[in-house]
Amino acid sequence: MKSFFRRLLFGESNIREYVTLSLNGGIHERVYLEVGEQVIDVSRYQWLFCLDPAVFGVWIAAGVPVAMRDQNAVFTLFFAGVEGKGQKAKKGAVAVLTLEFFDKIEETAGTLLLLRVKNSRIRHIHPLRAWLIYFKFYKKPGFLFERLKAYAAAYSYPRRVRIISFKHDKDHHFFFPMDLLGEMDQPRRYIFGLRHTNMALREIMEARKIVVSEVPGLYKSMIYDLGKGHLSAPPLLNELPFNVITTREFGFAVPEWAESYKEITIVKTIDLGSHMLLYGEWSEETILKPGTARLHHIHFLHFLHQKGHGCDYPLQ
Repeated sequence: MKSFFRRLLFGESNIREYVTLSLNGGIHERVYLEVGEQVIDVSRYQWLFCLDPAVFGVWIAAGVPVAMRDQNAVFTLFFAGVEGKGQKAKKGAVAVLTLEFFDKIEETAGTLLLLRVKNSRIRHIHPLRAWLIYFKFYKKPGFLFERLKAYAAAYSYPRRVRIISFKHDKDHHFFFPMDLLGEMDQPRRYIFGLRHTNMALREIMEARKIVVSEVPGLYKSMIYDLGKGHLSAPPLLNELPFNVITTREFGFAVPEWAESYKEITIVKTIDLGSHMLLYGEWSEETILKPGTARLHHIHFLHFLHQKGHGCDYPLQ
Protein backbone atom coordinates (compact mmCIF):
# COMPACT_ATOMS: atom_id res chain seq x y z
CA MET A 1 0.00 0.00 0.00
CA LYS A 2 2.83 2.43 0.86
CA SER A 3 4.42 1.68 -2.49
CA PHE A 4 1.14 2.44 -4.26
CA PHE A 5 0.70 5.83 -2.57
CA ARG A 6 4.34 6.78 -3.21
CA ARG A 7 3.86 6.07 -6.89
CA LEU A 8 0.54 7.93 -6.90
CA LEU A 9 1.91 11.06 -5.18
CA PHE A 10 5.49 11.16 -6.43
CA GLY A 11 5.54 9.02 -9.58
CA GLU A 12 8.01 6.55 -8.03
CA SER A 13 7.76 3.90 -5.33
CA ASN A 14 11.49 3.99 -4.54
CA ILE A 15 12.23 7.41 -3.02
CA ARG A 16 15.96 8.13 -2.65
CA GLU A 17 18.20 11.18 -2.53
CA TYR A 18 20.28 10.48 -5.63
CA VAL A 19 19.83 8.37 -8.75
CA THR A 20 22.74 6.60 -10.43
CA LEU A 21 23.03 6.87 -14.20
CA SER A 22 25.20 5.01 -16.70
CA LEU A 23 26.51 7.53 -19.24
CA ASN A 24 29.17 7.54 -21.93
CA GLY A 25 28.97 11.21 -22.90
CA GLY A 26 25.68 12.60 -24.15
CA ILE A 27 24.86 14.94 -21.24
CA HIS A 28 22.11 17.26 -22.50
CA GLU A 29 21.77 19.59 -19.48
CA ARG A 30 23.40 23.00 -19.71
CA VAL A 31 24.57 25.36 -16.95
CA TYR A 32 24.91 29.13 -17.43
CA LEU A 33 26.64 31.70 -15.24
CA GLU A 34 25.18 35.21 -15.20
CA VAL A 35 27.06 38.24 -13.85
CA GLY A 36 25.39 41.57 -14.57
CA GLU A 37 24.53 41.54 -18.27
CA GLN A 38 27.08 38.82 -19.09
CA VAL A 39 25.90 35.22 -19.53
CA ILE A 40 28.27 32.36 -20.41
CA ASP A 41 27.91 28.59 -20.76
CA VAL A 42 29.93 26.93 -17.94
CA SER A 43 28.44 23.44 -18.26
CA ARG A 44 31.81 21.66 -18.46
CA TYR A 45 33.50 23.95 -15.96
CA GLN A 46 31.25 24.08 -12.89
CA TRP A 47 31.64 21.70 -9.99
CA LEU A 48 30.40 21.25 -6.43
CA PHE A 49 33.27 20.98 -3.94
CA CYS A 50 31.71 21.50 -0.49
CA LEU A 51 28.34 20.59 1.04
CA ASP A 52 28.25 22.72 4.20
CA PRO A 53 28.21 25.44 3.12
CA ALA A 54 27.52 24.57 -0.51
CA VAL A 55 30.51 25.90 -2.48
CA PHE A 56 30.92 25.70 -6.24
CA GLY A 57 33.99 26.11 -8.36
CA VAL A 58 33.52 27.81 -11.75
CA TRP A 59 36.39 28.16 -14.20
CA ILE A 60 36.50 31.48 -16.08
CA ALA A 61 38.91 31.49 -19.03
CA ALA A 62 41.27 34.44 -19.46
CA GLY A 63 39.47 35.73 -22.56
CA VAL A 64 36.10 36.10 -20.82
CA PRO A 65 35.10 39.67 -19.78
CA VAL A 66 36.76 40.79 -16.55
CA ALA A 67 33.32 41.55 -15.03
CA MET A 68 32.80 37.78 -14.63
CA ARG A 69 35.55 37.79 -11.99
CA ASP A 70 34.30 40.80 -10.01
CA GLN A 71 34.45 39.78 -6.35
CA ASN A 72 31.61 42.19 -5.47
CA ALA A 73 29.28 40.87 -8.18
CA VAL A 74 26.13 38.82 -7.76
CA PHE A 75 26.67 35.43 -9.41
CA THR A 76 23.76 33.34 -10.68
CA LEU A 77 23.89 29.78 -11.97
CA PHE A 78 21.02 28.56 -14.16
CA PHE A 79 20.60 24.81 -14.57
CA ALA A 80 18.73 24.12 -17.82
CA GLY A 81 17.04 20.73 -17.80
CA VAL A 82 17.00 20.43 -21.58
CA GLU A 83 19.14 21.83 -24.34
CA GLY A 84 18.73 25.52 -24.96
CA LYS A 85 20.72 28.73 -25.07
CA GLY A 86 20.59 32.22 -23.59
CA GLN A 87 17.23 33.55 -22.45
CA LYS A 88 15.43 30.37 -23.49
CA ALA A 89 17.67 28.31 -21.21
CA LYS A 90 17.24 30.76 -18.33
CA LYS A 91 13.47 30.78 -18.71
CA GLY A 92 13.33 26.98 -18.73
CA ALA A 93 15.87 26.46 -15.94
CA VAL A 94 14.92 23.72 -13.47
CA ALA A 95 17.09 25.30 -10.76
CA VAL A 96 18.61 28.72 -10.08
CA LEU A 97 21.38 29.42 -7.56
CA THR A 98 22.42 32.84 -6.32
CA LEU A 99 26.02 32.79 -5.11
CA GLU A 100 28.58 35.10 -3.52
CA PHE A 101 32.35 35.27 -3.82
CA PHE A 102 34.24 32.98 -1.41
CA ASP A 103 37.78 32.71 -2.81
CA LYS A 104 39.63 32.29 -6.10
CA ILE A 105 42.70 30.69 -7.66
CA GLU A 106 44.39 32.73 -10.37
CA GLU A 107 46.13 31.13 -13.36
CA THR A 108 47.56 32.65 -16.55
CA ALA A 109 44.88 30.76 -18.51
CA GLY A 110 42.03 31.92 -16.28
CA THR A 111 40.52 32.00 -12.80
CA LEU A 112 38.84 29.35 -10.66
CA LEU A 113 36.09 31.20 -8.80
CA LEU A 114 34.92 29.61 -5.56
CA LEU A 115 31.33 30.70 -4.97
CA ARG A 116 29.17 30.08 -1.90
CA VAL A 117 25.43 29.50 -2.33
CA LYS A 118 23.25 32.23 -0.82
CA ASN A 119 19.84 30.98 -1.92
CA SER A 120 18.30 28.55 -4.37
CA ARG A 121 15.14 27.99 -6.33
CA ILE A 122 14.05 24.66 -7.75
CA ARG A 123 11.39 24.00 -10.36
CA HIS A 124 11.70 20.27 -10.98
CA ILE A 125 8.24 19.40 -9.70
CA HIS A 126 5.32 21.25 -8.11
CA PRO A 127 6.52 23.02 -4.92
CA LEU A 128 3.96 21.17 -2.80
CA ARG A 129 5.21 17.80 -4.03
CA ALA A 130 8.82 18.86 -3.36
CA TRP A 131 7.92 19.90 0.19
CA LEU A 132 6.03 16.64 0.82
CA ILE A 133 9.02 14.58 -0.34
CA TYR A 134 11.31 16.60 1.91
CA PHE A 135 9.04 16.35 4.94
CA LYS A 136 8.36 12.63 4.50
CA PHE A 137 11.75 11.28 3.37
CA TYR A 138 14.60 13.79 3.74
CA LYS A 139 13.90 15.87 6.84
CA LYS A 140 16.30 15.23 9.70
CA PRO A 141 18.10 17.34 12.34
CA GLY A 142 20.28 19.94 10.65
CA PHE A 143 18.99 19.17 7.16
CA LEU A 144 16.74 22.07 6.25
CA PHE A 145 14.62 22.42 3.12
CA GLU A 146 17.05 25.10 1.90
CA ARG A 147 19.86 22.55 1.91
CA LEU A 148 17.73 20.10 -0.06
CA LYS A 149 17.12 22.81 -2.67
CA ALA A 150 20.84 23.57 -2.96
CA TYR A 151 21.70 19.88 -3.43
CA ALA A 152 18.85 19.33 -5.90
CA ALA A 153 20.12 22.29 -7.92
CA ALA A 154 23.75 21.15 -7.84
CA TYR A 155 22.79 17.66 -8.99
CA SER A 156 20.57 18.94 -11.78
CA TYR A 157 23.70 18.34 -13.82
CA PRO A 158 25.07 14.75 -13.84
CA ARG A 159 28.17 14.43 -11.64
CA ARG A 160 30.59 11.71 -12.73
CA VAL A 161 31.97 9.22 -10.18
CA ARG A 162 35.71 8.47 -10.17
CA ILE A 163 37.94 6.35 -7.93
CA ILE A 164 40.59 8.05 -5.78
CA SER A 165 43.75 6.14 -4.82
CA PHE A 166 46.37 7.04 -2.23
CA LYS A 167 49.33 5.00 -0.97
CA HIS A 168 49.41 4.75 2.82
CA ASP A 169 52.43 2.44 2.87
CA LYS A 170 53.81 -0.46 0.84
CA ASP A 171 50.95 -2.81 1.69
CA HIS A 172 48.04 -0.44 2.39
CA HIS A 173 46.26 1.86 -0.05
CA PHE A 174 43.17 4.04 0.33
CA PHE A 175 40.48 3.68 -2.36
CA PHE A 176 37.21 5.60 -2.40
CA PRO A 177 34.71 6.95 -4.97
CA MET A 178 34.11 10.68 -5.40
CA ASP A 179 31.86 13.00 -7.37
CA LEU A 180 32.92 16.27 -5.69
CA LEU A 181 35.72 16.88 -8.16
CA GLY A 182 36.48 18.66 -11.40
CA GLU A 183 38.90 18.31 -14.29
CA MET A 184 40.40 20.71 -16.82
CA ASP A 185 42.53 20.07 -19.91
CA GLN A 186 43.73 23.66 -20.50
CA PRO A 187 45.46 24.10 -18.14
CA ARG A 188 45.83 20.52 -16.93
CA ARG A 189 44.29 20.75 -13.49
CA TYR A 190 42.26 18.54 -11.16
CA ILE A 191 40.27 19.85 -8.21
CA PHE A 192 38.89 17.77 -5.33
CA GLY A 193 36.58 18.46 -2.41
CA LEU A 194 37.49 16.02 0.37
CA ARG A 195 35.50 15.88 3.59
CA HIS A 196 37.48 16.66 6.74
CA THR A 197 36.40 13.30 8.20
CA ASN A 198 38.24 11.47 5.39
CA MET A 199 41.00 9.48 7.11
CA ALA A 200 43.32 9.91 4.12
CA LEU A 201 43.03 13.71 3.93
CA ARG A 202 45.92 14.66 6.21
CA GLU A 203 48.28 12.18 4.57
CA ILE A 204 47.27 13.34 1.07
CA MET A 205 47.93 16.95 2.04
CA GLU A 206 51.36 16.02 3.43
CA ALA A 207 52.36 13.86 0.45
CA ARG A 208 50.71 16.25 -2.05
CA LYS A 209 49.98 13.31 -4.33
CA ILE A 210 46.77 11.61 -5.42
CA VAL A 211 45.61 9.39 -8.29
CA VAL A 212 42.19 9.55 -9.93
CA SER A 213 40.85 6.73 -12.12
CA GLU A 214 38.04 6.52 -14.63
CA VAL A 215 36.12 3.32 -14.02
CA PRO A 216 33.32 1.48 -15.85
CA GLY A 217 29.81 1.72 -14.45
CA LEU A 218 29.29 -2.03 -14.60
CA TYR A 219 31.44 -2.27 -11.44
CA LYS A 220 28.86 -0.22 -9.52
CA SER A 221 28.58 -2.54 -6.50
CA MET A 222 32.34 -2.74 -6.03
CA ILE A 223 32.73 1.03 -6.50
CA TYR A 224 30.13 1.79 -3.85
CA ASP A 225 31.63 -0.78 -1.48
CA LEU A 226 34.83 1.26 -1.67
CA GLY A 227 32.85 4.22 -0.31
CA LYS A 228 33.58 2.99 3.20
CA GLY A 229 37.33 3.26 2.56
CA HIS A 230 37.72 6.89 3.63
CA LEU A 231 36.16 6.23 7.05
CA SER A 232 38.34 3.31 8.17
CA ALA A 233 41.96 2.19 8.12
CA PRO A 234 43.16 1.23 4.64
CA PRO A 235 43.02 -2.51 3.89
CA LEU A 236 45.93 -4.69 2.90
CA LEU A 237 46.20 -5.04 -0.86
CA ASN A 238 45.74 -8.80 -0.58
CA GLU A 239 42.46 -8.21 1.28
CA LEU A 240 40.89 -6.34 -1.63
CA PRO A 241 38.21 -8.11 -3.69
CA PHE A 242 40.06 -7.19 -6.90
CA ASN A 243 43.59 -7.12 -8.27
CA VAL A 244 45.46 -3.86 -8.78
CA ILE A 245 48.02 -2.34 -11.10
CA THR A 246 50.70 0.18 -10.11
CA THR A 247 50.84 3.69 -11.54
CA ARG A 248 53.94 4.72 -13.47
CA GLU A 249 55.22 7.69 -11.47
CA PHE A 250 53.79 7.55 -7.94
CA GLY A 251 53.60 3.77 -7.58
CA PHE A 252 50.02 3.99 -6.29
CA ALA A 253 47.60 1.11 -6.80
CA VAL A 254 44.50 1.40 -8.99
CA PRO A 255 41.89 -1.31 -9.67
CA GLU A 256 42.84 -3.59 -12.53
CA TRP A 257 39.47 -2.79 -14.14
CA ALA A 258 40.21 0.95 -14.29
CA GLU A 259 40.04 2.34 -17.83
CA SER A 260 42.54 5.18 -17.30
CA TYR A 261 44.22 7.17 -14.56
CA LYS A 262 45.90 10.51 -13.90
CA GLU A 263 48.60 11.14 -11.30
CA ILE A 264 47.96 14.50 -9.62
CA THR A 265 50.41 16.72 -7.72
CA ILE A 266 48.61 18.94 -5.21
CA VAL A 267 49.80 22.55 -5.39
CA LYS A 268 47.22 24.39 -3.25
CA THR A 269 44.63 23.69 -0.54
CA ILE A 270 41.72 25.82 0.71
CA ASP A 271 39.43 25.06 3.66
CA LEU A 272 35.86 25.46 2.38
CA GLY A 273 33.94 24.33 5.47
CA SER A 274 32.91 20.70 5.71
CA HIS A 275 35.36 19.92 2.87
CA MET A 276 38.95 20.77 1.99
CA LEU A 277 39.68 21.84 -1.58
CA LEU A 278 42.75 20.24 -3.15
CA TYR A 279 44.00 21.90 -6.34
CA GLY A 280 46.42 19.84 -8.39
CA GLU A 281 48.34 19.55 -11.66
CA TRP A 282 48.62 16.56 -14.00
CA SER A 283 50.91 15.98 -16.96
CA GLU A 284 49.49 12.98 -18.79
CA GLU A 285 46.66 10.46 -18.81
CA THR A 286 47.50 6.76 -18.87
CA ILE A 287 44.95 4.86 -20.97
CA LEU A 288 44.45 1.23 -19.94
CA LYS A 289 41.24 0.21 -21.72
CA PRO A 290 38.65 1.73 -24.08
CA GLY A 291 36.17 3.97 -22.30
CA THR A 292 32.68 2.66 -21.53
CA ALA A 293 29.59 4.01 -19.75
CA ARG A 294 30.46 5.47 -16.33
CA LEU A 295 28.51 6.20 -13.17
CA HIS A 296 26.96 9.65 -12.74
CA HIS A 297 24.70 11.03 -10.02
CA ILE A 298 21.64 13.26 -10.35
CA HIS A 299 19.25 14.31 -7.62
CA PHE A 300 15.99 12.39 -7.29
CA LEU A 301 13.97 15.55 -7.95
CA HIS A 302 15.86 16.07 -11.20
CA PHE A 303 15.22 12.43 -12.08
CA LEU A 304 11.48 13.02 -11.61
CA HIS A 305 11.64 16.11 -13.82
CA GLN A 306 13.53 14.33 -16.59
CA LYS A 307 11.21 11.36 -16.42
CA GLY A 308 8.17 13.63 -16.67
CA HIS A 309 9.61 15.31 -19.78
CA GLY A 310 10.60 12.11 -21.56
CA CYS A 311 14.33 12.69 -21.05
CA ASP A 312 15.17 9.48 -19.21
CA TYR A 313 18.84 8.59 -18.95
CA PRO A 314 20.01 4.94 -18.75
CA LEU A 315 19.99 3.90 -15.08
CA GLN A 316 22.72 1.77 -13.55
